[in-house]
Amino acid sequence: MADAVQIPDEAEVRARWGAFGWTAANEEKAREIIGRYPAGRQQSAIMPLLFLAQNQVGVETNTAGWLPIPVIEFVARFLDMPFIRAYEVATFYTMYNLGPVGRFHVQVCGTTPCMLRGSDDVFRACHERGLKKGSTTADGLFTLSEVECLGACANAPMVQINDDNYEDLTFDSTLAVLDALARGEQPKTLSQIGRQTSAPEGGPTTLQAMVSENHDYRSEWAA
Repeated sequence: MADAVQIPDEAEVRARWGAFGWTAANEEKAREIIGRYPAGRQQSAIMPLLFLAQNQVGVETNTAGWLPIPVIEFVARFLDMPFIRAYEVATFYTMYNLGPVGRFHVQVCGTTPCMLRGSDDVFRACHERGLKKGSTTADGLFTLSEVECLGACANAPMVQINDDNYEDLTFDSTLAVLDALARGEQPKTLSQIGRQTSAPEGGPTTLQAMVSENHDYRSEWAA
């Protein structure tokens, strides 16, 4: 289901990213991450360090971030591991973008629960605003991808935009989210119908006293 990745010309990529290095803050963060693993096991930090590098690229380009090959090479050298091992990780997990994306990476779940609950309406709303799968809008604002399950099936249909989830979407609420982002606003995240986490619509139907406090039911059960 993954959409084709549009990677720029290699010479252009190397000219722009060949001298990539950590910012001072990110180098400190990278060494902190490595310190979580036993001596000699620093390569175990490959996933968080690739994500850290992707986020740094995102800050530098004012986008959701991606991983140019020279950046993956840099992370591999930083961890003293073969490039191909780092590349295997970057190409396996969809949390890493292998081509440039827009300011907002709109990832629509098209797996069965979301499809049955209306992901087609979510895609229709995206298309209404000029988003096309596998492409970035001309203004550089949005990139649209269709992805597999994002783990919020109870609140389907949903999308992940950068680091935020938007759930219980309809055609209209999807438009509202996209329009708010385009205006530079932060729309409401998670359920768009006021659902509490993954509770039933209208609120929990059992253990209702736990909504506001850590209620101890044991005495009631004993009675």
